[in-house]
Amino acid sequence: MTPSAYIDAHAEDLIALLQRLVRLPTVNPPGDFYDAMTRLLTTELRAAGLIVRRPRIPTALLRRHLPPAQWSHPRWNVLGRFPASGPRPPAGAATLHFNAHYDVVPVSGVWKHGDPFSGRVHDGWIYGRGTADMKGSIASLLLALRSLRATKSTLANNIEVSFTADEETDSALGAGWLVEHGGIRPDYALVLEGGEGTRIGCGHNGVVWLEVAVHGRAAHGSTPEKGINAFEHAARLALALQDHATQLATRTFTAPDGRVRRPTLNVGGIFASGEGGKINTVPAFARFSIDRRVIPTETAAAAERELRAFLAAAARAIPRCRITVTKVSENHPCFVPPDHALAHALASHVGRERRCRPVFGCSSGFNDMHFFAHHLKIPTLGYGPGGEACHAVDERAPVRELLASARIYAALMTRPLSIPDVDPFEAGT
Repeated sequence: MTPSAYIDAHAEDLIALLQRLVRLPTVNPPGDFYDAMTRLLTTELRAAGLIVRRPRIPTALLRRHLPPAQWSHPRWNVLGRFPASGPRPPAGAATLHFNAHYDVVPVSGVWKHGDPFSGRVHDGWIYGRGTADMKGSIASLLLALRSLRATKSTLANNIEVSFTADEETDSALGAGWLVEHGGIRPDYALVLEGGEGTRIGCGHNGVVWLEVAVHGRAAHGSTPEKGINAFEHAARLALALQDHATQLATRTFTAPDGRVRRPTLNVGGIFASGEGGKINTVPAFARFSIDRRVIPTETAAAAERELRAFLAAAARAIPRCRITVTKVSENHPCFVPPDHALAHALASHVGRERRCRPVFGCSSGFNDMHFFAHHLKIPTLGYGPGGEACHAVDERAPVRELLASARIYAALMTRPLSIPDVDPFEAGT
């Protein structure tokens, strides 16, 4: 039996496994059920024949990155690889790393099937928080790994697997920790989201998040001339930033699918006044956020420098305006050309599975791809089963896509990462 045939014959196992994953509500924040989830994932990887580690994030690091309210919620990551006695690839084979996150966003609203953590199956879809983002990917990968062991298949590449925490916040204790402290040295990586169906993710935008604090001077509302109105200064800065956004829009990056990406600026996702705010008081403090999206032809560092310089100049143009700018977070843009061997190999398997020529695209958002592409500087792609209503009511994934992704993952593990002499799409395979 081939891995593909095994996967088709065990569709019910995939559904049951995904239901077990969904019924552990690993909601982040705060980071619930991480212990139980990572123990389950460890057990599943070991059952598939992998050597597994489940490192716990040190308390000091956890307290550095999380607010005090979450200090009672430990973090774990799960790392697995096939042992030397397992289905070893040829000498000198590349190491391919598969990554997925196991945390999910909180739930709200009324769901079609009641409990958002039920994993209910209806009309070929499985419903529940995390089915599409991205426990469905985890279930597909685990079934692919099971298929290799059950069919005694030989690997074409060394395989590493990681299931990481906190992607739904900032990934610092998940994929961020992994690339710095996990001891991994892959040649290539596949993050199990960022592409689906006939679309393969070969990159994404980055982001710089800043917080601008505007400092004024309080006064009585009846004598505003005696104060410095921080809110009015913040409003003028926000208006000035529209000019910067217009300048940024002249820059473009054209993805392989022809979509044109431009840097964007979103102001005021978070805004607030200071303590002591009152309707008859001149506000002495105002605060607002800036979300600057960074296209793959830019760098996060350059975008931050440019934005800080613009804010400083805009503040100088406003009499008695004083600001403090703080970086909240950053994520780096990334891009892998579609003519790379990894891209061609994945496209071959997707094309054979779907009888099409796949399309390569870049996301306007971001995911954990950049940790591998930017920090480890290795070719990284994104592909998974996807679904509908991610982060929304009635999130769901189609069972047929979960199975298709499992077959594609198994093929990627058992066939060499090389560009063939004949284009498989032109050859009609």
